[in-house]
Amino acid sequence: MRVVAGTARGTRLSAPKGVDIRPTSDRAKEAIFNSLHSRSAVEEAEVLDLFAGTGALGIEALSRGAKKATFVDKSSESLELVRENLKKSGFEKKAEIVKEDSVNWLQKSSKPSDLVLLDPPYGFENWSELLDALCQKQPGIVVIESNREIDPGPKWHVDSIRQYGSSVVVIIDPK
Repeated sequence: MRVVAGTARGTRLSAPKGVDIRPTSDRAKEAIFNSLHSRSAVEEAEVLDLFAGTGALGIEALSRGAKKATFVDKSSESLELVRENLKKSGFEKKAEIVKEDSVNWLQKSSKPSDLVLLDPPYGFENWSELLDALCQKQPGIVVIESNREIDPGPKWHVDSIRQYGSSVVVIIDPK
């Protein structure tokens, strides 16, 4: 697993030892960020990486010119990987790390986000509550990665749906 493009291009990121964290493949990451680049959604963006895992998505955004990234995860192991990967890539000063359940954090936070990256565990089922809480924040573009197509509901416009191996990526924005 590595940073695909930008100022930290080629940096090898630490990966998890078990199967609890499932990092986004380099192929999917490159396709996601090429798509976001064509929408001018990354440069100078305030990024929110929910269910951060290794931090690879938020770090990719920082490498490609995002202004700041907030990494939220409830797992101490995940956040330790995020810290390690931020140090390796040199983005510690552009990052905020929060240990909390992503849905709870969204419901309490007033922090605005231009780009939201959602990559929960494949077994995650609380999509409607998550997307409702997120919609109230009026984010910019939202990227969902799952093992199946997610229907975001009537408050969202689906911009694109793509499959990369076992991952389905849905890009949405609020209506």
